[in-house]
Amino acid sequence: DGTKVPSVTTVIGRFKESGALIYWAWQLGTQGKDYRQERDKAADAGTVAHLLVEQHIRGLASAIPDKTDPDVAAKAQVAFGAFLEWSRLYKLEVLEQEMPLVSERHRYGGTPDAVGLGGKVCLLDWKTSNALYPDHLIQLAAYRELWNECRPDQPVGPMHLLRFSKEHGDFSHHLYPELPEAWEAFRLMRRLYDLDKQIKKRAK
Repeated sequence: DGTKVPSVTTVIGRFKESGALIYWAWQLGTQGKDYRQERDKAADAGTVAHLLVEQHIRGLASAIPDKTDPDVAAKAQVAFGAFLEWSRLYKLEVLEQEMPLVSERHRYGGTPDAVGLGGKVCLLDWKTSNALYPDHLIQLAAYRELWNECRPDQPVGPMHLLRFSKEHGDFSHHLYPELPEAWEAFRLMRRLYDLDKQIKKRAK
């Protein structure tokens, strides 16, 4: 209806548990490294890896952007290599990818990575991380509800979360038929997101 709504990642990020990130930043500090630079490198490697995957699915030549930091490029290539091995094993056939969607019912937006696998309508999400985290499942559940609301004639069934490491080239495939707890967690986060903004206004 023209009202601006938050994205799935914005809502989840507002309430993300930060203990592990604080410890990670402390470890980098003890090594004389700036956590902000290392954080940005990790984010950039994931972004570049996602770009390579998107190019591959579209049938384009996979090319790393010019002036990409060599260390970032190397990590992105490692993650992309893991994706290629996974896609070969599972015979990946994507129906759609990077679809911007908005939920009028629950007032949030998002862009799922892809839908489809072996000709079936199922949700696909890839993460370039060294571990699987609870917020990954919450994001996956929110994307599924988002897709099913916007595409009721093509409801997705199972959800597939694919994790590709930027460090070692390993990967893992997680299949979730249902994620009711994760969806309920997102619904509560979405409500709290609005309440948090209202409370901040009262606290001024």
